[in-house]
Formats: sequence, structure tokens, C-alpha cells
Amino acid sequence: MRIMSKYDRMVEVNRERSNEKIVAAKLAIRKMLEEGERISVPQLMKMTGLSRGFFYKNPTVRAEISRALEEQAGTIDPRRNILDKAMGGRIELLEQQMRELKQENEELRKENKRLRKGLGKQDRSVFRNL
Repeated sequence: MRIMSKYDRMVEVNRERSNEKIVAAKLAIRKMLEEGERISVPQLMKMTGLSRGFFYKNPTVRAEISRALEEQAGTIDPRRNILDKAMGGRIELLEQQMRELKQENEELRKENKRLRKGLGKQDRSVFRNL
């Protein structure tokens, strides 16, 4: 068995503490997800006692937060789902109106062309009668 130097022991203790912090952060994130709470760094700070920098700088924890936020998107705010449905209906209505207006526009263009053609024939007949 090898005798650890003070430095090696200090590094090992720091690694263990860091792992404990990561585990605590992951547990807090999972708990918030299970309880339907909105994931936020300030709330995680309150729950774990860890610093804001830890949540942003630690790649493992940052990835866990991002994953949790993606999972939570749309489920945390029920109003968002209602608004999405309402906007979907509104968009469908506007698209229907747009189709109708395009059709009306096309019919008016055809009528305009036909009337111009008729007007052109009238102008020619007026010149012929002169």
C-alpha cells in the first residue's frame, strides 16, 4: 500500500467533495422535476446551499439542468399549452381567410382583364366611327 502525500490526499478529498456536490445538485434537480417545480438556479442554490457559479461552471450539472429544462418545457406552465392551442386555432382561421382572399383576388384580376379587353374594343370602335 502506497502512502499518500498531503497533496494527493487533498486532491482526493476535493474530488470527493465535488462528487458529493454533483450528486446533491442532481438530486435537487430530480426532486424539482418530480414535484413539478420550475427548474431555476436560484431555487437550486436555496435547496443545496451551493453557489451560483457551481451550477453554471460544472459541465455535468449544467448538462443535467439543460436536460431537465428541455423535459420541463411546456409542462410547467399550463397557460402556455392553452395559448398554443388558441394561437393554433387563430392561425388556422387566418390561413382560411388568406386562401379566400387569394381566390377573390384572382377572380378580380380575371374580371379586370376581361373589362380592360372590352374597354379596348370600345375604344377601337369609337376610332373607327370617326
